[in-house]
Amino acid sequence: MSARLQPGDTLVIATHNSGKLREIEAMLSPWRLRLIAAGDLGLPEPDETGATFEDNARLKAVAAAEASGMPALGDDSGLAVEALGGQPGIYSARWAGSGRDRDFAHAMRTVEEKLRAVAATTAEKRRAKFVAVVSYAEPTGEPLTFRGEVAGTLVWPPRGERGFGYDPMFVPDGEQRTFGEIAPSDKDVMSHRARAIAAFAAKVLA
Repeated sequence: MSARLQPGDTLVIATHNSGKLREIEAMLSPWRLRLIAAGDLGLPEPDETGATFEDNARLKAVAAAEASGMPALGDDSGLAVEALGGQPGIYSARWAGSGRDRDFAHAMRTVEEKLRAVAATTAEKRRAKFVAVVSYAEPTGEPLTFRGEVAGTLVWPPRGERGFGYDPMFVPDGEQRTFGEIAPSDKDVMSHRARAIAAFAAKVLA
């Protein structure tokens, strides 16, 4: 299959999250696409009504592609904690509040309180994974979805000022540092989003 996008082609990034946008732009830079954020086009954020990461990523991508008339890449991601039955999962952002005033320090405290409530105080009881799904949609046709995961352990208190969201309390397997302590250039290679973007690139860009 030939690449659907070539260097110089425009791709709308269907996110209003500045942290996600920075990561996606960095990960896609080798392909020299013309990337435009949905916010820069004045596109509204669609309600995340899906039951899975895949549902919500497709919803965002399709909405942006149809509204802009250009190919779009949507993203949905979150933290799934084993001891909490996979919570917060697709509700990861909502645990931090709504709108642009989300408080992830509060969200991390909520995770920690729930872990303590179920006596998950040792490393083996604090296993979690970050999940990212990206969906590629054109103005017409069926969207494509790609999933990436990275497993790790949750720590408390949070460490590091880098990253965003739950990064400061997540230590990926094989590392001693949290995603909040790891340099963005290193995280962009090992993260759940990096794995999803790599799968997308192999299918759509390579």
